[in-house]
Amino acid sequence: MFIKIGLFAYLIDRVFGEFSSKRHPVVYMGDYIKWFEDNFYRDSILRGAILTVTLILITFLASHSITIYIDYMQNIYIQIFLFSIVASTTISSKMLYDSVKDITKNPKNIRYLVSRDTEDLTKSDINKSAIESYAENLSDGVIAPMFYLMLFGIDGAFIYKSINTLDSMVGYRNSRYENFGKFSAKVDDIANYIPARITAIIISILMFNRKALLNFYRYGKKHNSPNAGLPISAMALAIDIRLGGDTKYFGELKKKSYFGDGKNNIEESDILKALTFRKKFDLLIALLLIFSLII
Repeated sequence: MFIKIGLFAYLIDRVFGEFSSKRHPVVYMGDYIKWFEDNFYRDSILRGAILTVTLILITFLASHSITIYIDYMQNIYIQIFLFSIVASTTISSKMLYDSVKDITKNPKNIRYLVSRDTEDLTKSDINKSAIESYAENLSDGVIAPMFYLMLFGIDGAFIYKSINTLDSMVGYRNSRYENFGKFSAKVDDIANYIPARITAIIISILMFNRKALLNFYRYGKKHNSPNAGLPISAMALAIDIRLGGDTKYFGELKKKSYFGDGKNNIEESDILKALTFRKKFDLLIALLLIFSLII
């Protein structure tokens, strides 16, 4: 049942995207993180761990209450329909695709897509940042929530989303969050370990690139994160470009390795080439859904 829900949830997000007229669950998660930080922040690993544990617990209680409510309904088809709608809020396929494609028309909007400093980016740097964000967030925003959804139902998907939201808000290595966000960052590394590798493999296979499949780990392991570099490297190798390199965050230049061995000058056409992944992934999901309905 969870597999069907995961596939249907992806299709709902793919068609409708974010339900912007409602308060999104991630917004509530972010509100709690901000409230906790405003009231209980300390430059302490323990205090950050308390934030992580309490958000996960609150998220579980909320999602499990929804699960119990839907489980009371006797019709299996209604259950799958409702679970799929709720679960679709954990997937960000349409929003990710639209946001990255928008960069080809509105390059300045890259500041909304990445956490790095964007003021002095060249056109090639902007295009590179967009592709890196797309590849990394295919794992964080699409594959990982579907992975946990199919394994553990909406409880798993929402708990993963809470972990990922924590990492995006406090998981930085700077003076404020080095200790406070360390526990969240470590939990996020663990949660994304398998999904990141699955994402890199799927990118390599669906982009029909044997070189990417055989070499994404060799490049990806150079990233500071044990996970983020893998899908980035797979995408770079698949479309024959070179991503990564030194990047400025919060006014400080960070040394970063390169991922891939293709061309350095990244063009808008390379963004569009990376985005062709979605059509192939859509077809894969459709075939899996048909197969799951037959068996």
